[in-house]
Amino acid sequence: KKSSFLKNLTYNVNIDKNIYYRRYKMHLVDEILGKLETADNMTKNQLENKLVAQGSAVVPALVTKLQEVRGVKRGVVAMTLIRIGEASIECLRKAASNNKDFEWVAKYLISEIQAA
Repeated sequence: KKSSFLKNLTYNVNIDKNIYYRRYKMHLVDEILGKLETADNMTKNQLENKLVAQGSAVVPALVTKLQEVRGVKRGVVAMTLIRIGEASIECLRKAASNNKDFEWVAKYLISEIQAA
């Protein structure tokens, strides 16, 4: 039987892994979005496909970015969340409940996901 010390240590290591993983995914999203500024249409599509390929793992980072970015970046982020689909809905709802200015965007994206 594990001691409470070992249980706490295991718990803390798992939390640290989760924090690291979330930071890594945010960095990945930032890196890809940064490339959009100078990208042609073919490259934009390739970058969006890279984000979609990450699946639900990047949804929290994408929802955060959707509340911050504008222009082409915002369009790519929105389309990526729609293409990821159902896995985006809960995170969009949570963000909308915390940010009333974002609520209409979240509702629109959720309706697009559910219509697909």
